[in-house]
Amino acid sequence: MKKLLSLILALCLALSLASFASAEEALPTLDQIVLGENTDLAANIHFVYHRTDLAGDDGKLAGYVKQFKEIYPNINIEYELITDYAENALLRVGNNDWTIMGIPTIQKDELSKYYIPLGSFEKLDGLYNFMSQWAYEGQCYGLPSTGNAQGVLYNKRIFAEAGVTELPKTPEEFMNALRAVKEKTDAIPLYTNYAAGWTMGAWDAYIGVAATGDDKYMQQVLPHAKDPFANQGNSTGPYAVYKILYDAAKEKLIEEDYTTTDWEGCKPMLNNGQIATMVLGSWAFTQMRDAAGGEHPEDVGYMAFPVTVDGKQYAPAGPDYCFGINVQASRDEQLASLYYLKWLTEKSGFAYSEGGVPIDKKGEYPDLYAAFDGIAMVADADALPGEATLLSELNSESELNINNGGNTKVQSLVEHGFNGTKEFDDIMAEWNEAWSAAQETLKVEVK
Repeated sequence: MKKLLSLILALCLALSLASFASAEEALPTLDQIVLGENTDLAANIHFVYHRTDLAGDDGKLAGYVKQFKEIYPNINIEYELITDYAENALLRVGNNDWTIMGIPTIQKDELSKYYIPLGSFEKLDGLYNFMSQWAYEGQCYGLPSTGNAQGVLYNKRIFAEAGVTELPKTPEEFMNALRAVKEKTDAIPLYTNYAAGWTMGAWDAYIGVAATGDDKYMQQVLPHAKDPFANQGNSTGPYAVYKILYDAAKEKLIEEDYTTTDWEGCKPMLNNGQIATMVLGSWAFTQMRDAAGGEHPEDVGYMAFPVTVDGKQYAPAGPDYCFGINVQASRDEQLASLYYLKWLTEKSGFAYSEGGVPIDKKGEYPDLYAAFDGIAMVADADALPGEATLLSELNSESELNINNGGNTKVQSLVEHGFNGTKEFDDIMAEWNEAWSAAQETLKVEVK
């Protein structure tokens, strides 16, 4: 009996110790991380990211690492910066050769396969903006690097020389501004960045909030919409957005040879007034303003996309790439990554210095958003319950890839408009047909 009792006690002690060890090994959530604690933590972080413009020993990323190491001297951070990031990250997401990466386009139900949970959506949504981007079943797996508003880069001096005294608020006003630029200046009215490819997909970001004023449009309305690319007759909706690009190409208000555009080369060109406008998110503002070879940073401006809905303009706001931590990394690497991501978000000023919408809800907005005074900045609402992956499925089935790397379909607008090979309404009819066929295949209710 004594032997049996001893065995039971030993087993209970072993289970207790195992439970204690397990509790010791459990990672804190992001909201539980306190910067300045655990400063003797030692780990190596391999950070895969797309911001090649911040590279170099004297670049901004090196500066952030240096500041962080003043607090955590034994955490070493190596950045791997990749130009063709979206494709590369997607190929490597299941590897163990990275610790932190910007989450590429995957299905939300795959998140836990690749990334650790950072904490509950309920908790983190109260601290940070845009946390729903990579939240699934109540857990957050990605922390936004910075937020973006979607608008239009423009050169203030060129607009003035063209006689554009008020920022365009409608497609018609914007087209008139481009025509005036062509007539009265030597600048390229609208630079498409066609050859870069990924830059063309940026146009998809404007068909939701900016074109409809409806935060539910992208995730809830579009998947169920009948013929979403049809002409609304009032210069709003997806039709109005894409028609701007098509018409600009048709009227030769773009580059003389769109196939030879140069992404890096265009930055000082907008700064110096060789380019009048570019349609890109606010993340591009600081790159154009601070471009090497650019001599007029004060001329770089940012304005809302030129669509007005019932007398009001809207600017979609959302996250840039969100940082995720590798589920295959060691506990110390994961813990070190949590400290670094918290520091980047709350202490480094990263979002502010990059001209972004702050992620920390207590953060400041940069001066570049001065032209957005009176314009509603609105984030997309989440998908309907049970439809978290529906838009992705429709994108794949239709091959339109809206807001999901749909570069080639947007490039086709430039090609057909410039070369006169297909009418715009015919293209929109084809897109509607593809969308309807995808809805039918996936048995989506059309409303």
